[in-house]
Amino acid sequence: MARYIGPKSKIARKFKEPIFGPDKALEKKNYPPGQHGLSKKRAKQSEYAVQLQEKQKVKYTYGILERQFAKTFHRASRAHGITGEVLLQLIESRLDNVVYRMGIAPSRGSARQLVAHRHITVNAEVVNIASYTLKPGDTVAVRERSKALDTIKNVVASSGNLYPWIEFNRDTMSGKYVSLPERKQIPENIKEQLIVELYSK
Repeated sequence: MARYIGPKSKIARKFKEPIFGPDKALEKKNYPPGQHGLSKKRAKQSEYAVQLQEKQKVKYTYGILERQFAKTFHRASRAHGITGEVLLQLIESRLDNVVYRMGIAPSRGSARQLVAHRHITVNAEVVNIASYTLKPGDTVAVRERSKALDTIKNVVASSGNLYPWIEFNRDTMSGKYVSLPERKQIPENIKEQLIVELYSK
């Protein structure tokens, strides 16, 4: 399966949540897409279907493919701590996600592109792997010769508030991944326990 590049509104309607950001189509049609979208029968889901849908929602939200997601879950299940919370911490530690959280890119998809095109450094070394896992204390920055790009400058200038586990300096276009986020600090509406239950079957 390749990464999804189709209509984002259709996916947001599937989960009834604006997982890719504000969505006017979702506001107008807050029901699943397709000719049976309004059908009451469609609303009935098995326990497995609910768990699977939660996993799919996380994969679409963060832009992770099935194989990557499974590997990340198995890492989380072997680590100390609550498996669901560790899973989200590992996903939040991905380089593409941190670039997005810092406000260097307007979306996770754009952040992946910046990383792949070698515009981002980690601890002063160019890293072009979007799934690279950061450790607390790592420094993430825009590559020196990429700082003049209008696409990056405009996004950084208009970026909003940062998250408590991240530091970022707009002037130097560099920041630090300070610590692993606590579950209550991650704003995404995710029921990670459903994913743990799915994999424990």
